[in-house]
Amino acid sequence: MRTQIKYTAAAIALSMFATEAMAVEWNVSVWGKRRAFTEHIEKLAELVSAKTNGDFTMNVSYGGLSKNRENLDGISIGAFEMAQFCAGYHRDKNPTITVLELPFLGVNDLAEEVAVSNAIYAHPATQADLARWNAKLLMPSPMPQYNIVGTGDPRDTLDKFDGMRVRATGGIGNAFKAVGAVPTSVTATEAYNAMESGVVDTVAFAPHAHFAFRTIDLAKWWTSNLNPGTVNCPVVVNIDAYEALSPENREALDSSIAESLDHYVANYGELLKKWDTVLDEKKVQKVEMDPAQIEAFRAAAADPIREKWIADMSAQGLPAQELYDLVITTLNEKRGN
Repeated sequence: MRTQIKYTAAAIALSMFATEAMAVEWNVSVWGKRRAFTEHIEKLAELVSAKTNGDFTMNVSYGGLSKNRENLDGISIGAFEMAQFCAGYHRDKNPTITVLELPFLGVNDLAEEVAVSNAIYAHPATQADLARWNAKLLMPSPMPQYNIVGTGDPRDTLDKFDGMRVRATGGIGNAFKAVGAVPTSVTATEAYNAMESGVVDTVAFAPHAHFAFRTIDLAKWWTSNLNPGTVNCPVVVNIDAYEALSPENREALDSSIAESLDHYVANYGELLKKWDTVLDEKKVQKVEMDPAQIEAFRAAAADPIREKWIADMSAQGLPAQELYDLVITTLNEKRGN
């Protein structure tokens, strides 16, 4: 009887050890606070844990693991297994995906943003580009077109953009520069202080970020239809960590991406419904740009910046024209053209 008890105890201990050995815990580096921009990551963590009965979990850290501009570096050295970053934070480190930040691409909604992002992420040149940082592109963080909020008198014509200090990154920053504005690429978490202190007059964000980083609290006006473009902020995983997953855990992760993105898009739609209400409550003036002014903006920014991007990226040995054409082809296919 005593021998049987010993064997039973040993079996239980062995079973517990095996369970612990099989458990996988990933650290995920993001920034700010939980918001529409991170809902797909939160949903992914929820789904993966449920599908694996808690054997594969993700700890989502909001700024506790790395600064947002250093997330790709952290991925490269394996400091954490998953992270979110924006291409415009370090264009030289991820040149291929900056095609998605070119101004006036004509992306109309989040579904189209998902489609063009996935197409570019799947391109061999893009995958090789990110593999330099030991990063595998997992999913996009689709955002609607940016618009600006500002202090002082409304900037409702292009001539008033001349000398305007605007927080804008990537292609959007280049677009504003093309019409005489002075872009600065302070991070999202620094935008409120920059606006409050007068370092910038205006901030270009998608609606969720104006909420999350409180720039809407300082705004006197916002442009409702400028729509110069958006930024591209992928979620990536460390390649070694991904390849070390068991087939079951990898399937749980991969099979949860589409549902996580669907959740993100639906959640963002609810946020947009509240946007006008909040603007009214805070007495933020809605500035609607004249279509002729927008067309002049497009003429000054879209073609020259696109052609320069293609030339610069081609000089680096990247298939720039092919990547740009892929965006346009994907948009046409998405629309059934």
